[in-house]
Amino acid sequence: MSTQDDLFAGERAERRGAAAPLAARMRPTSLDEVAGQRHLLDHDAAFRSVVESGRLVSMILWGPPGTGKTTLARLVASYGRARFEQLSAVSAGVKDVRSVLAGASQRLEDSGARTVLFLDEIHRFSKSQQDALLPGVEDGIVILIGATTENPFFEVNSPLISRSTIFRTEPLSEPEVEELIGRAHTDAMRGLGGKPHITDDAVTALAERVGGDARLALTALEVAAAIADGRGAGIDVDIISEALQRRVIRYDKGGDRHYDVISAFIKSMRGSDVDAALYWLHTMLGAGEDPKFVARRMIIFASEDVGLADPAALGVAIDAFRALEVVGLPEASFALTQGVIYLAAAPKSNSVKEAIGRSVEAVERTSTAPVPEHLRSAATAGEKKLGIGVGYRYPHDDPRGVIEQSHLPEGVRADGLYRPRHHGDEAPLADRLRIADEVLGKRERSTGPPGDG
Repeated sequence: MSTQDDLFAGERAERRGAAAPLAARMRPTSLDEVAGQRHLLDHDAAFRSVVESGRLVSMILWGPPGTGKTTLARLVASYGRARFEQLSAVSAGVKDVRSVLAGASQRLEDSGARTVLFLDEIHRFSKSQQDALLPGVEDGIVILIGATTENPFFEVNSPLISRSTIFRTEPLSEPEVEELIGRAHTDAMRGLGGKPHITDDAVTALAERVGGDARLALTALEVAAAIADGRGAGIDVDIISEALQRRVIRYDKGGDRHYDVISAFIKSMRGSDVDAALYWLHTMLGAGEDPKFVARRMIIFASEDVGLADPAALGVAIDAFRALEVVGLPEASFALTQGVIYLAAAPKSNSVKEAIGRSVEAVERTSTAPVPEHLRSAATAGEKKLGIGVGYRYPHDDPRGVIEQSHLPEGVRADGLYRPRHHGDEAPLADRLRIADEVLGKRERSTGPPGDG
């Protein structure tokens, strides 16, 4: 290639760079420029040590969007002096993978140069597509760096997992986003060069509303700058709101965030933290979660975690579900909110859940034992002549409503499968059972301490 060709190539690259989005122009060129991810990039962090050593290893970068997975992959290749090849699992197929592997093999044979294959959204690859990568990874033809927003232990084949080191990226903190915004705004070469002016409140508002997503922050900043330029104004909070349209709710109905948020929701209700429970409820509703999924979890919670400490809780949860079916959203948010407040504030008892566990265990031990004759159904006179159903004593004939007789197979003891808590409406239930147990000849029933559950 001639000197003139080199000059033109440089000019073309410069024009491409100038036309690139702000997020692309501000892509870090060294580990020290990367915003956030201190757990990976501090000087004693394992990831930094691996990258700076220049020794290329296959890895999976797992984390939410906008946390720098692509940037980190490029830096791995740069520090390792390797060719960087990028594929997206959304659009690439086995043919594309084989093409990259062939090129990497040729490059390795011709010059000893290594190739980093960055596979974005690796979780979108089918099992057969992931299997096509294995020979190249096993033989060291390529260094695989997969990026995923999903839990790789569920979404990536075990053979690839076993050949990769997993590093998790985290959303940026608000101060880290503010620092990134400031750098992009003032950078004269790659950023906005300080124009238009942006207020401190606008920087704060942008950092608060992007959910730790660096790419979204820079994209919104660029849009806000365009709006402000068009009006001959500076960037203020109102323009930031226009650029973002609405506050970002980081949520993926099919991914880890889905399970993390519903877990936080349940644990907040269980912990009687009404405010936190409402926060997570409206996080889910605002993100478009299936409201029936939420309402079903409330019904389960009513028996599993409130239980007999407040028997009305189950009815409240079912009523919230029915209201959702009848009126739908957004109106049903009132019923769901009412139900969550009730469930979170209710006294708690997990005695029902524990009774299930003990009962299942007892049945597994003794399930072959026959039903006692006096408890069997005697639908005909002939059955009664054979002794079926004979000897059963009717509890309503006793003024106490309880009669001493066995209700289990001979030799089977199942005392104490249910152990009431002394909390809420369950405390008087425990007292009533104590009387019945004495008549039935049961051992003293173990109960939880006051307030346990």
